[in-house]
Amino acid sequence: MKYLRFNHNDKPVWASLEGDTAKILSAAPYNGGERTGETVPLDGIKLLAPCEPEKIVAVGKNYFDHIKEIGGDDAPVPETPILFIKPPSAIIGPEDNIMYPEISERVDHEAELAFIMKKDAKNVKAENALEYILGYTCLNDVTARDIQRKDGQWTRAKSFDTFAPVGPIVTDEVDPSDLHVECRVNGEVRQSSSTSCFMWKISELVEFITSCMTLKAGDVVTTGTPSGISPLNRGDKVEIELEGIGILTNYIV
Repeated sequence: MKYLRFNHNDKPVWASLEGDTAKILSAAPYNGGERTGETVPLDGIKLLAPCEPEKIVAVGKNYFDHIKEIGGDDAPVPETPILFIKPPSAIIGPEDNIMYPEISERVDHEAELAFIMKKDAKNVKAENALEYILGYTCLNDVTARDIQRKDGQWTRAKSFDTFAPVGPIVTDEVDPSDLHVECRVNGEVRQSSSTSCFMWKISELVEFITSCMTLKAGDVVTTGTPSGISPLNRGDKVEIELEGIGILTNYIV
């Protein structure tokens, strides 16, 4: 199944996607939404972020090459996943603008695979983890790198409004263990890797995260970025592409 979210009759709605037709749901798919019978052609729809989470749980340093990129060849490898939170106020959708903060002198892209929970999860074992996932989408973990280095931790640098573009769709029709991940800036490839390079698989991440906090239905988990992070500039067009999911396009202003 593929899901999307968009404005219809001046309000946001969820829909399932079949071909070029959006079939409107009565509620979010993780809240028991069912088809209303109303359909809308996909052409001309302005997509919104396909999520309305209580929280975004982000995983840092989930690719070996990114660890070396930011810490050097001798950088220590974490023994367990490193977690941080991005606020829902950072979320924007496809084709929306990423606002470059005046107080930052370096803002980076970070291409990531994200997944959305379809039911509450607490103390879930890895072998059962995929039962709790609605589907997968693209996320750009935009980061004010200079502020991250100044603060010595990640929260402020990754939490500016517009710093969590998500979309375009959510789908369960992919194998998340081996998806090509790519970031392009003004058409130039900056990041190119595969989720097969994860240090921790998605099922392991769900077990680790839910051992300390409840993931609620609708929450977003984003799984880390590969090497190739680089600065964005005002006027740039940034694209995050995930194999089998689509292209998330945003503009820096």
